[in-house]
Amino acid sequence: MAPIVEVRNISKQYRLGTAYRRTENFREFLQRKVGEPLRKLRGSSNGSGPGSENYFWALRDINFDVQEGEVLGIIGRNGAGKSTLLKILSRITDPTEGYAHLRGRLASLLEVGTGFHSELTGRENIFLNGAILGMRRSEILAKFDEIVAFSEVEKFLDTPVKHYSSGMYVRLAFAVAANLNPEILVIDEVLAVGDVSFQKKCLGKMSEVSKGGRTVLFVSHNMATVENLCQRGIVLQQGKLVFSGTSKEAVKHYLNSVSGNSERDGNQVDLTEASGRTRSSRPLLSKIEFLTDRNQPLVGGVEIGGGLKIRVHFTLERATDSFDIGLGFNSVMGQRVFTAHSFFEPNRSHGERVGLQVFTCDIPSLTLMPGDYNLRVWLDVNNAEADLIEDAARVTILESDFYGSGKAPWNGTVVLKHRWYLDQSMNNADASGLAQPLQSC
Repeated sequence: MAPIVEVRNISKQYRLGTAYRRTENFREFLQRKVGEPLRKLRGSSNGSGPGSENYFWALRDINFDVQEGEVLGIIGRNGAGKSTLLKILSRITDPTEGYAHLRGRLASLLEVGTGFHSELTGRENIFLNGAILGMRRSEILAKFDEIVAFSEVEKFLDTPVKHYSSGMYVRLAFAVAANLNPEILVIDEVLAVGDVSFQKKCLGKMSEVSKGGRTVLFVSHNMATVENLCQRGIVLQQGKLVFSGTSKEAVKHYLNSVSGNSERDGNQVDLTEASGRTRSSRPLLSKIEFLTDRNQPLVGGVEIGGGLKIRVHFTLERATDSFDIGLGFNSVMGQRVFTAHSFFEPNRSHGERVGLQVFTCDIPSLTLMPGDYNLRVWLDVNNAEADLIEDAARVTILESDFYGSGKAPWNGTVVLKHRWYLDQSMNNADASGLAQPLQSC
């Protein structure tokens, strides 16, 4: 059977650093081509050729198939090309090279709210957005009550959406899109919107869609969701497909590739060329050091409840007394389990600082469950994020006799000291009750 989605040699190139240029006419085309050799000799070609540094390949030679009824997870770091791939499959943008052949009707949830008009009411926008997403009027009417119930905005249906809160707007938009019945459904990080209860609702809807036999292409940074919803997974890295397999294998490959990706030398991590640095960040964070509670270099893991000191080296470009360091401990599934931030320190004694600085985070007892944790580190200056590195390093928590019982903890996220004891008064009451003579019936 032919695959319902067939992707062959897809590549997408973008031009950087230039504004949109209208389509030129034939005369302008000839003038540009005739003048190109002279401009190159003068060194003023301005990156007009495909080989110029002003061009960027967002995707390069992507090949994969998706069978009918299959749920495929697409994972990768920010900027890996996931959204670009889905836009090509959704016919929003054309590939520079290659093609994608779809054997079925496709609906996409790329940008929640696409097609909404701020001056129209919620009711009118349901019909407008449904039509844009491929539904006929009869289909919209058949789904109308379900859409309204899912969105929970029934009281405000006849109010222009410009008066909606952001949460109401998102709920209504997702409700319209999620109730389509296409052969192929493309979902890009929709679970990241809305409050916690709405995210659970979205997750339930996605589970319903996946169990209904529809083909789903799903992008998410929530690895647990990818494992639960998807049968297969592919991993994108810098625009290239680097792995294809089961969803569990794909998640494992991705986590191994991003965990502690900076170069580690003993107890130190060099952050100057860290690959996890966000594109907008200036390289101000330079190094992390890991020490034990006795100020000895930490080259292995930390036992449950053990002390850990993390020294963060960074540069302040201008004199300021408003700066903070944050450390986020994420599980291998990408879930935040603990955040340490200098903002919470009550005894801040430093004044204005400039140049190279070292901030130490002293954690006297790190009571996380045994396992590996990825460290996210960021620098705030004047209440604004100045530098951020995802997966800057990996911290390993080792099993230990934390409770003094000879038994290691095995479940949960954190380990807390606690005691168990029987209520002796209840025991005495039971004993006195048993001592009472039985009465005859």
